[in-house]
Amino acid sequence: MIEAMGLRKTYGRKVAVHDLSFTVRPGIVTGFLGPNGSGKSTTMRMILGLDRPTAGSVLVDGRPFARHEAPLSSLGALLDAKAVHTGRSAEKHLRAMAATAGIPRSRVAEVVELVGLQDVAKRRAGGFSLGMGQRLGIASALLGNPSTVMFDEPVNGLDPDGILWIRNLMKSLAREGRAVFVSSHLMSEMALTAEHLVVIGRGRLIADEGVQTFIDRVRPRGVTVRSPQVEQLTELVHTAGGTISATPEGAFDVRGLTAEQIGDGALTAGIALHELTTVRASLEEAFMELTADAVEYAAHGTTTPGSAPGVASGPTTDPRTLQEVAR
Repeated sequence: MIEAMGLRKTYGRKVAVHDLSFTVRPGIVTGFLGPNGSGKSTTMRMILGLDRPTAGSVLVDGRPFARHEAPLSSLGALLDAKAVHTGRSAEKHLRAMAATAGIPRSRVAEVVELVGLQDVAKRRAGGFSLGMGQRLGIASALLGNPSTVMFDEPVNGLDPDGILWIRNLMKSLAREGRAVFVSSHLMSEMALTAEHLVVIGRGRLIADEGVQTFIDRVRPRGVTVRSPQVEQLTELVHTAGGTISATPEGAFDVRGLTAEQIGDGALTAGIALHELTTVRASLEEAFMELTADAVEYAAHGTTTPGSAPGVASGPTTDPRTLQEVAR
């Protein structure tokens, strides 16, 4: 478990991390998200004791990481997969780590097999592809069979099969009761892997909550409707103050009205509906919207997620209900 309490880190006048507090609990995968320059790397370095906090503290299993007698058994981390001796083989790299930390040599064979490097374990790490290097970094993090694991961009360089593997690995580690803390810019992977999120921007905490709770902060993007009675549905929506547009899939995108309003109004008007689905934001859309004010390096000329030129995102709804409109 990781407990950050009032973490603050300054470099001169630059505040990289500002009074950050959160807990990474065992048994779940916690995603660590933030725009570039938000302070994620600095925070992870402070967890490992590589950077000293200006204020506050961080504990791993109840004590600072540096004070653990067997630190690799407490926290295994992947911050930079390239941090290996390029002239050593993967096997020798792991054996050197094991010898230094008092870990049995048998554990090396276990993690090599776990990450799928059996066939290349005797090859020099300097000749590894980016994906193979990631697997070696993950093996290094798991060498001490730690109770907590921390990965920074673990899917970097992995092919689709490798991405599925690391996703399942992180979930299995959490099911074993370990605390799993993972930083990534791939929102699609975080949506599939993480159960809880810690989101920061400009060094400050933006969210510390479940993934779905975070997504639900953003209002629905509209309602997808399918109906054979296109003219009647269009008239109903327009009269009630909503907007309707066809989608490439043959359905209709309705904005400004809820699914309940559309369904009730269609029932009153005798309009058959074959689909009525509220379109909610994705994790990526929620992240982009909720961190928009915390982006330090932003390109100009972008549009707000979920909006499009010429489309009203929130028209004023007719004060009457759709049942009244339908009558």
